[in-house]
Amino acid sequence: MPPFRSSGMLAFPEFRGFTRTLVIWNVGIYFGLLLLQLAAPAVAQHVVLLFSLTPVLVTHGYLWQLVSYCFLHAGLLGTALELLSLWFLGAFLEANHGSRWVGELFFASVLGAAIATVALAYATADSGGLNVGALTGAFGGIFGLLIAFGVLYGEMQFTLFPLPVAMKAKYLVAVYILFALAQLFGQNRVYALGQLGGALAGYLYIKAAPRRGFTAATSQRYFNLRNDYYRWKRRNAAKKFEVYMRKQNRDVHFDSDGRYVDPDTEGRPGGNRARRDPKDRSWMN
Repeated sequence: MPPFRSSGMLAFPEFRGFTRTLVIWNVGIYFGLLLLQLAAPAVAQHVVLLFSLTPVLVTHGYLWQLVSYCFLHAGLLGTALELLSLWFLGAFLEANHGSRWVGELFFASVLGAAIATVALAYATADSGGLNVGALTGAFGGIFGLLIAFGVLYGEMQFTLFPLPVAMKAKYLVAVYILFALAQLFGQNRVYALGQLGGALAGYLYIKAAPRRGFTAATSQRYFNLRNDYYRWKRRNAAKKFEVYMRKQNRDVHFDSDGRYVDPDTEGRPGGNRARRDPKDRSWMN
């Protein structure tokens, strides 16, 4: 893919498609939990514990937490920053690669971040790693989108308000990655490793996935196999019918796809595309 070059103020792309759905779901769940916390605090707390990422629970069968944690957020400012990041990165990539591709990239990164977090918790179990609390946020998916933005559009230049200098996308991504690496040596190393896990999963996805994503490629392969199977059945049926008609002293012919060849139209312009009246000679004029 050729490098995309641009300059100017950083503007948000059109709000539509998968990105809009993702942001709306996150906003709805955030305010829904706020209302539930006011009406029934105990129930709200139970919902958060059930769907946030807790490494011990994941290894005891709560596998949905590997994805569900990305829809839960804590704090208004942090939630707003995450959703604005999803809007910009997701909408920009979706406009260039499609909804399926961005959806697969986002959830692959979310899953990669969750696996990295669980692995760190068990790797540091002796030093209290399993005591990490329930984790929430779309940080893994955002870093997956961010790494795709930096790799595919690294030469894109923009001015990020309020900074007065232009910056290339690849340098901005490098700053975020270095910041996450620095956090590995602090108290937020669980979140930092989750961010790096999401970035790694996103990088592996954009390198391995087909141009339109795995879902589209799988669907196309399925329909191709199904059509090949139907053509095979039609050819077998045509051969059996030819044998039967030959026993009746009549010859019939089928093409390579098993379609009947009308002897009255065979060889004419247009071939066997339509059956014509044998007495009609207008095609010769």
